[in-house]
Amino acid sequence: MKNNSKDLLSQLEVITKKCIEEAQKFELLSLEQLNYKADEKSWSILECLEHLNLYGDFYINEIGNQIKTSKYKVPSENYRSSLLGSHFSKVMKVNDDKIKTMKTFVNMDPKNSKLPASIVQRFIDQQQEYLKLLDKAKSVNIQKTKTSITISKLIKLRLCDTLMVVVYHNERHVWQANRVQF
Repeated sequence: MKNNSKDLLSQLEVITKKCIEEAQKFELLSLEQLNYKADEKSWSILECLEHLNLYGDFYINEIGNQIKTSKYKVPSENYRSSLLGSHFSKVMKVNDDKIKTMKTFVNMDPKNSKLPASIVQRFIDQQQEYLKLLDKAKSVNIQKTKTSITISKLIKLRLCDTLMVVVYHNERHVWQANRVQF
């Protein structure tokens, strides 16, 4: 099934702006509240955001570089997700106020960390970078331009899929952070 490229990028911008708004509310909380965990298995607000920051360190550079060096400078009106990209994006998406639980990679797991409040601003800054990248993505073919992923640099996803996975992943963990009860 083909989907409209501009519509996708607009939807992802809306989600990213919502993530920024939610994170700005976290700035009003105390450090104790930001680090609060209901139990040993759950994450604090800061752990949720730091997890996203760790992924952002990779994806902001990767997406930016691939847009900049893309051979496909003519944007396509439509895009089609790959099977792998479609699977990854569906797993990440929050549906009906529910998420599918999954294991995180050890190197991306900030669990049991006492983190500084500056994590929130770092997250907001990264979301601002994603907004810029979503705007730049309008200048390339998001189906033909490919990016590496954190699992393996040998696996490449279509830019449209990578953008969906990253933004839905951000949305997922901001949703999780909002559910932390002090």
